[in-house]
Amino acid sequence: MANILFYLTFALMSLLFVIILFMLIGWRWIMKRIVKMAGKIILSDSYQENIMELLPGLRHMGIQNVLENSLRAETGTVLFRPLGGSAKKWPHLEPITFIPAQTSPFPIDGVDEVDVTVTIGPMAKKPMKIEIPLMISGMGFGISLSEQARLSLAKAANKTGTAINSGQGGILPEELNAAGKYILQIAKTDWAKEDHLLKRADMIEIKLGQGALAGMGEKVPPQRLAGRALEVMGLKENEEAVIYENFFEDQTLLDLKQLVDELRVRSGGVPIGVKLGAGGKIEEDLDHLLYMGVDFITIDGGQAGMHGAPPILFDDFGIPTLHAVVRAVNHLEKRKMKGKISLIVSGGMLVPGHFLKVLALGADAVYVGTAMLFALAHDQVLNALPFEPPTQAIWYDGKFKDQFKTDVGEKTAEKFLTACTEEMKMALRSMGKRSLKELSKKDLVSYDELTARKVGIPFSFRPWEDKQFEN
Repeated sequence: MANILFYLTFALMSLLFVIILFMLIGWRWIMKRIVKMAGKIILSDSYQENIMELLPGLRHMGIQNVLENSLRAETGTVLFRPLGGSAKKWPHLEPITFIPAQTSPFPIDGVDEVDVTVTIGPMAKKPMKIEIPLMISGMGFGISLSEQARLSLAKAANKTGTAINSGQGGILPEELNAAGKYILQIAKTDWAKEDHLLKRADMIEIKLGQGALAGMGEKVPPQRLAGRALEVMGLKENEEAVIYENFFEDQTLLDLKQLVDELRVRSGGVPIGVKLGAGGKIEEDLDHLLYMGVDFITIDGGQAGMHGAPPILFDDFGIPTLHAVVRAVNHLEKRKMKGKISLIVSGGMLVPGHFLKVLALGADAVYVGTAMLFALAHDQVLNALPFEPPTQAIWYDGKFKDQFKTDVGEKTAEKFLTACTEEMKMALRSMGKRSLKELSKKDLVSYDELTARKVGIPFSFRPWEDKQFEN
């Protein structure tokens, strides 16, 4: 019996050796045969039976639409698309460029420091000052991010001298201790409204809406929050987390004005503001916020992402971030509130050039969300790839969240914010500026004539004239 097993094993090993040898020697012949056979099928099958029929179909519908329609057909329920990823191409900041200083004025020496500090809510009793104009957007614990991810972001924000937004999830005590400047988001929830949180906050943001979800709420099933999130959010074991559509029954603007006043008193005078998704009636929305007496306004453009939202709200609501910031700045100037009320912009800004252009257009600071997550995860996404999406390394219910190393995430997030800031400083030096406060839309041009006209900057095919900026 032993001899039979020996000869059988020997025969199998020999066969395997021959196959490997054949492949090493004859791989070109094998590849040629495969290509020839596949090519013959593709080039001779009728169109109705041809696998390449997919090409015009995918071009017509788009890969993303095909995928999402297939998921609708499979589940029969509302989809929740992660991280934005709209199937449409929104008008954005690419056609806009900066004007370099070369003959007069001249560039600033690379060794000279550039002031990029920002003060949010200058009229508040306790304005919030940050060292860089980039803040970490609201991506809450439990609702979206894991404990490890939140702690990494909080520590990175502290080290770079900026602020982190709590998002609408639970508030981790460790996160409060780790963070420097902390923005408490007051969402339409039953948690995260205690006095000790209001007194810890350096700024409070009332969330009325956002670019990816408009003003809608959400019900998060308890199985998605199993573990510490339920405890932190004060929920029972099988209780779902409810994010409501409104703060009050039969809600009015007066109710919201009173909420702003109440939070200002309870917090001791930190800036109180509102976040909303940018819509077609943005001027009317802004007037309502001015009536409420806010210290800052956060505008979230249509390209914004989040943990998950229905594609119809991602794709078919809101207006582009570029349109939103231009209209918001113009309206605040019209109401003589620019400089008194801070404007924060978010949604679809991914690289330093995007950030700086929005600041040049009149924003006071920028929230960074999706780009921040990719920087945070960096090479730790390899824990999930290739069989799971990268977000499984950082979501609260992600399969690989426990393999995420907080200290590594902290360093990559810090380096990302530092690198972005240094690039923005270099750009300011190249325009001959020593301070972010010197930047304005006079430093911009556009190679797209429609964009130039609507933004109020020169079209690059025409000579630059200072009178173009006169009101």
